[in-house]
Amino acid sequence: MSEKRRGIHVLVVDDSAVVRVTMQAALSRDSGISVAVASDPIIALGVIQVSRPDVIVLDLEMPRMDGLTFLARLMAEDPIPVVVCSNLVGARSDVAVRALALGAVDVLRKPQAGSREQLEQSALQIIDTVRGAALARLAKRSARAATAAAQVSPQPRARPGALPPAQRTTDRVVAIGASTGGPQAITQVLTALPDDAPALAIALHMPAGFTATFARRLDELCAFEVKEAEEGDPLLRGRALVAPGNRHMLVVRSGPQLVVRLTDSEPVSRHRPSVDVLFHSVATSVGPNATGVLLTGMGADGADGLAAMHAAGAFTIAQDEASCVVFGMPKEAIARGAADRVVSLGQIPGVILRGA
Repeated sequence: MSEKRRGIHVLVVDDSAVVRVTMQAALSRDSGISVAVASDPIIALGVIQVSRPDVIVLDLEMPRMDGLTFLARLMAEDPIPVVVCSNLVGARSDVAVRALALGAVDVLRKPQAGSREQLEQSALQIIDTVRGAALARLAKRSARAATAAAQVSPQPRARPGALPPAQRTTDRVVAIGASTGGPQAITQVLTALPDDAPALAIALHMPAGFTATFARRLDELCAFEVKEAEEGDPLLRGRALVAPGNRHMLVVRSGPQLVVRLTDSEPVSRHRPSVDVLFHSVATSVGPNATGVLLTGMGADGADGLAAMHAAGAFTIAQDEASCVVFGMPKEAIARGAADRVVSLGQIPGVILRGA
């Protein structure tokens, strides 16, 4: 089952004429999408007054008004789903992660020159992301709340002295998957968990270059360690591992330990990392000692995997419609009978802990 297709009006805001043309060409491959462009946020504000778009694709570094300032104003005055389109990587990718905290629903890497096949794949990803964003349900956020959420250096929680890995090893694994609206949802869940939370494995539809920054931000906010997963990392109590962008992450057994394996195999449901890939591996390697959590997102990625976890005896949770930014992935899982519990986002941390 897929979300109903409808006409979508998109506004691309970018100071690069090349990027505006490229994005317009990519989005125009879908006959249900119309595109307008603006070279900076000041012009964009005028365009919005004349014809309010369904989705804004936003660059972050622009003249006259930067993308973060524009985004904060938009979320406070007239929330419109925003997809950040950025080439900021490494330390600079923190700006894109701050945009997600401000209320952007997704992030894309700017299209790069490449083969025809690569450009085709890029266009499909852009279209899918925009269609997912168009379904997002947003609420106004005060300027103060938005600024607090996106502060550059969050105050870390006090943490107890870390136990040696041998004392933290656990067979219990909580696997979490999300897409559109996922960064905010995952942040809300993880920051509500205690320092001795069960081992967490997270697959999020986020491009390469951004997941490491997202994990570092979570590490600053959470009571336990959060890091972008590396090959062979053990799953430990009091640690969360985030799948790297553009790599699948699996949980496998290595002797007595559970560790992660990273692969570059083909995308699943157009995604790498795929939630299905993570969930299927947890069903096989962890079985009834696992908890699966499927959060907000467009499409069906994760529904089959959650069903496999359910069949293996794991405890499974789906986010409810009212608290989802996009009720696509959880809806598919619920329809397949894969969820033991369907609860609001705010209830999920408690349900994870009680499900132990």
